[in-house]
Amino acid sequence: MSSIKLPGSYTEHMFTHISLSHHPSSSQTVTPVIVITLDRIEKSNAFTSEMEHSLVEAFDLLDIDDRVKVIVVTGKGRMFCAGADLDIGFNRNNTRDKDNRDGGGRVSLAINRCRKPTIAAIQGPAVGVGITMTLPMTIRIAYEKAKIGFVFGQRGLIMEACSSFFLPRLVGHSKALYLTTTAALELATQIVSKTSPISTYLMRELMYRGPSSAEGTHLLDSLLMVQLYDKEDKQEGVNSFIEKRPANFRGNFDTGLPPVVPWWEPVNVVPPRIEARTGKSKL
Repeated sequence: MSSIKLPGSYTEHMFTHISLSHHPSSSQTVTPVIVITLDRIEKSNAFTSEMEHSLVEAFDLLDIDDRVKVIVVTGKGRMFCAGADLDIGFNRNNTRDKDNRDGGGRVSLAINRCRKPTIAAIQGPAVGVGITMTLPMTIRIAYEKAKIGFVFGQRGLIMEACSSFFLPRLVGHSKALYLTTTAALELATQIVSKTSPISTYLMRELMYRGPSSAEGTHLLDSLLMVQLYDKEDKQEGVNSFIEKRPANFRGNFDTGLPPVVPWWEPVNVVPPRIEARTGKSKL
């Protein structure tokens, strides 16, 4: 069995895009409470692969450190986390689709397997993976004016970081579907004008037909994410955000669905869907 040398102080242990501190901060040695701070203030603490690796390493390390009893996660500055860094973008790697692993999911699973209670101190806006990474935590405390955004449908993506497993278990399926589909009181207009119908459909199916474990959910949403990378709605969702304009989603269910759909075994209890046709009737 391999062993890991624990640091004498977490303030001196170097991580990328996060920092660790003791509580109280004046302590030179490890304290029972350790604070993890998302630390990319110049980019609103946007999530990167470097942040992913640092968070996984930190949680795995704190899990085996008996000196640590509780972990607090917060963000530096006014923003908790702006979600994935869209300036970097979403890119396919050279692995097979089934070998792809969602970075947010790796973080969520590291938090989920950590045996220490984890508290999210959401001091400012939390968007996308910025909020989904908090779902496996023990407690979430948010500033009353902090804006929370499950904006995946607005980017042509799906809820990631195993959130289709955790979110319905925290708030129920009805509230979870509301959070991932809408962001305003004018529900119908919001759905039509700002969310991808493909994303909305896939997130509903993830919640109702998803695996029964966080790990299984991680494998499935990783596969869905990579298969959505080249789809029209994903590209439009990201481009519209970067260009600061309304999105114009045109994906359809014939060509816009990832190849893995359906991942469940279909059970036919009604006649097949009637094919949609456009144009004037010949009658």
